[in-house]
Amino acid sequence: MNIPRFWAEARAQHRERGKQVTVRRFGWSATSESEAQANAQARADEALERLLAGEKLDRREPKVAYNGAEGVPIREEIIAEHGTDVITRNSYGALCLNTPDVLFADIDFSTSVPDKLGCIFCMVLILVSAELAWKIGSWRCFFFLSAISGVIGWLIASGVHKAYLALNGGSERLAIKRISEFIATQPAWRLRLYRTPAGLRLLAMHRVFAPEEPAVKVFFNAIRADPVYVTMCQRQKCFRARVSPKPWRIGIGRHLKPRPGIWPVRSEAVPAREAWVKAYHEKACGFAACRLVSEMGNGKVDDRARDVQHLHDQLCRAETDLPIA
Repeated sequence: MNIPRFWAEARAQHRERGKQVTVRRFGWSATSESEAQANAQARADEALERLLAGEKLDRREPKVAYNGAEGVPIREEIIAEHGTDVITRNSYGALCLNTPDVLFADIDFSTSVPDKLGCIFCMVLILVSAELAWKIGSWRCFFFLSAISGVIGWLIASGVHKAYLALNGGSERLAIKRISEFIATQPAWRLRLYRTPAGLRLLAMHRVFAPEEPAVKVFFNAIRADPVYVTMCQRQKCFRARVSPKPWRIGIGRHLKPRPGIWPVRSEAVPAREAWVKAYHEKACGFAACRLVSEMGNGKVDDRARDVQHLHDQLCRAETDLPIA
């Protein structure tokens, strides 16, 4: 896990036969701006050399905070550090707990139709359309019926999916069933289960994990963890949990200033950012980020996991009756 305090950007250029190639790269450091600048220049020079050698590379890196950067650390303001655990402010203003070795997992409840199911119904109807068009002898009829089949197929798939969820007690009950089935096969495991506004959160209490180890992948697959979260755990070599409310869920319609709120911000934008943050935290005091539901499994509690759990629960207000947001 790497969350630097200092960031810089550098460029490297090459001119040949009247054409100029410019490559820009970010650099970072835990200690100083000068070290971040040196890192940026070294990365830009390396990228230019690879580009001139024929490798296909982006000439400019995207400036993203967390969930889009490949090979770039988490780019967020550090609010507090608790040993190896770091509290950051994300791009829309909420606080996040980042930990290198204590396993969190998020499950989002989605009512959207699974792609495979939608495709199956669409393909069946298209095949029926093809047969009808063949009998009629009209390709124009086929294209017309195929277009209608796409719409009708997704509508049918949506109805089937909703009926399946209703018959099985809804998304939450299905998710808890998957978790229960997993924990029943893992006698050494112990999990804390939390309710979030849009799903569930799990915290493993029995031992620490490396994000890339096979057991983590098996766990994520078994509980059907949020795919974006899974990808970012692997990219950023850490686990992560949002520990304060999302602004729009607590009545704050204004976006974190400047927009996007990717760290660091220009010095002239700092007062507006600080004013937004103050208003946000005054409102956030009346809400929780998640609520503890239960503990699952009989494994022993690991001391390191317990420390992170205490920090997480305190920041989230997870054992209060406050509304979750």
